[in-house]
Amino acid sequence: MGSYCFGIDVGGTTVKCGLFKIDGTMVEKWEIPTRTENHGSQIVPDIAEAILTKMKELNLEKNDVEGVGIGVPGPVDEKGDVLVAVNLFWGFKELSKELTDLTGLPAKAGNDANVAALGEVWKGAAEGAGNIIMVTLGTGVGGGIIVNGKILAGHRGAGGEIGHAVIHHEETEQCNCGNHGCLEQYTSATGIVRMAKKELESSADESVLRGKEDLSAKNVLDAFKAGDPLAVRVIEGVGEDLGGALAVFSCVVDPEVIVIGGGVSRAGEPLLEIIRKYYRRFAFTACKDTPIVLASLGNDAGMYGAARLVIQK
Repeated sequence: MGSYCFGIDVGGTTVKCGLFKIDGTMVEKWEIPTRTENHGSQIVPDIAEAILTKMKELNLEKNDVEGVGIGVPGPVDEKGDVLVAVNLFWGFKELSKELTDLTGLPAKAGNDANVAALGEVWKGAAEGAGNIIMVTLGTGVGGGIIVNGKILAGHRGAGGEIGHAVIHHEETEQCNCGNHGCLEQYTSATGIVRMAKKELESSADESVLRGKEDLSAKNVLDAFKAGDPLAVRVIEGVGEDLGGALAVFSCVVDPEVIVIGGGVSRAGEPLLEIIRKYYRRFAFTACKDTPIVLASLGNDAGMYGAARLVIQK
C-alpha cells in the first residue's frame, strides 16, 4: 500500500486539492480554479496536472500513492461514472476511468455531499461512527448517508439526496430540480431568505429585517439569535421542516448521529436546538435520542472524505 493519497473536492468555482497520509494526516492543501467553459472539458485534465505536478514537486513515485479520491456535485454510481453535473456543465462522464487514464493512479469518485459525510465519519464530528446522516445547509441542501462505514450511493448515485425530499405537496413555486415543495426550498440559505420575504409580506409585525436591502440568510439567523419575533417564526419553520425530514430518514437509516454542516450551520447551537426539538417530536420512539451535532471539518470535509474513499477497503 502506498503511503499517501489525494483527496479532491470539485466545486463550481474552485477545486480543493489535498494530499494525505493514509492515516488521515493532511500533508498539504491547495486550490485550482474550476474551468467550466467548453462543457467543463478541462476540469479533469487540470486536476490530473495538479496531482502530477505536486508529486513531482515532492518527489513522490506512483507506488508511493495509493490513489486519488474525488467528490463532485452530482449523482455518481458505484463505477465512478457521473450521470450529470449541472454546475460543472457535464453530462455523462466516466470520471474514475478518465482520472486514472490521465494520472496512472487508481481513482474513485463519489457525490460531494456523500463524500463530505464520509470525511466527518473518518476524522470529523462523527469520527468512529458506522451509520450517520449528514445534511449540508448551503445555497442548496445536500445530504450524505453512511451505512456500516460506506457511502450509500444507491442504484443511480442519488442516495442521500435529502434536499430533494418533497415535504410540502401544496407548494406552487418550483425547485431547481423541477419538483415542487422540496426541503431545499425551505431550509437552504436561499430558502430561508425566500421564507423570510414571505413572512414580511404576510405580516405587519415590526422586524429588524423589514426594509433591509439584499436580505441574506445570515441577516435572518442573526435576527433570530437576537430574538426578533418574525425571524424566530421563520427559523422555527426551518427547524420544523428539517427536523421532520430527518425524523423520516432516521426511520430508514437509524443513524448513530446526525451531522449538520454547510454555511447555515454557522448559526450554531441556537439553530440546532430548534432542529432537535422538532426531530424529537416527530422521530420514531427508538430514534428520538439520536444526537444532532455540528460538522467539524468545514470546507475540508470533502477532501478528507475523498481521500478516505480511495483507501477504504
